[in-house]
Amino acid sequence: MKYIDIHAHAYRKPTPFVTPFCTAQGLIERYDHYGIEAGFVLPVVNSEIYLPQANEDILEMAEMYPGRLFPFCNVDPRALINRADARLDTVLQYYKDLGCLGVGEIMPNMPMNDERVQNLFGCAEKVGLPVTTDGSDRPEGDFGLYDEMGLPFLEHTLQRFPDLKFIAHGPIFWAEYTTRTRPARCKAIFRNDGLQYGSPRAAGPIECEGVAQELLREFPNLYGELSDAAGWLRRDEEYAVRFLTEFQDKLFFGTDCCNSEVDANFQLKLWFDRMHDSGKLPDEVWKKICRNNAIDFFKLPLEKA
Repeated sequence: MKYIDIHAHAYRKPTPFVTPFCTAQGLIERYDHYGIEAGFVLPVVNSEIYLPQANEDILEMAEMYPGRLFPFCNVDPRALINRADARLDTVLQYYKDLGCLGVGEIMPNMPMNDERVQNLFGCAEKVGLPVTTDGSDRPEGDFGLYDEMGLPFLEHTLQRFPDLKFIAHGPIFWAEYTTRTRPARCKAIFRNDGLQYGSPRAAGPIECEGVAQELLREFPNLYGELSDAAGWLRRDEEYAVRFLTEFQDKLFFGTDCCNSEVDANFQLKLWFDRMHDSGKLPDEVWKKICRNNAIDFFKLPLEKA
């Protein structure tokens, strides 16, 4: 079975600093190597991280590799007039009509409950596009939407926009996979030289479930993308199987491929292969999370496993 990756990045031309992103061709070559049939390319538009790119670049990539690459669009919540009444729905509808299947990765370093961010969510709900975000535990000096421990801003968003399909991604969400008492123990800090430092995540078995599971159970409009959950899944594989089985209809495989020079983004794929081949992960759960859910959710013109 070939996988579908719902979260990847590529740039039209190589970037000079911080992260050497793949080109579209490079991403396809990696997919061919690892047995991934298709993937979604998410544009980076927020100035806090990397170098902003155009939605049109992503559309061109999808045109170059039809059926292999699918486009998301992205809009900074401060776009147009930098106000909470900006008509971002007109922009999103324009890109939806051109074939974009979602909005993201949304990651300005703003509070998630900022009304300009909430306006973007409301506009995405209005035009019928799902969103995916990245997060931060710091309200400035970082990238990603700021939320507090326990994710109250995310919960308020899910309540406020019940028809918005929200695909959770990133270490801030997955740090809530288990209970924690240290607010900063979730995300490393990027340095100017591109390296990271910060508190290591806790190790050992998952003894208590966290807020992530509570939200996934309570809100039918919340889904999860697993690229940043890889460390948590490997930490306690017995619990991981229970988690994946319970939420098999709400989870997606993703790589968050950002770097053309390392293979770390594809270790989750190898882990899924091993868990399935060993018989630890049920066949139907594996097929749903790693392929079929994406086909159903995005109505892709691909055959299910």
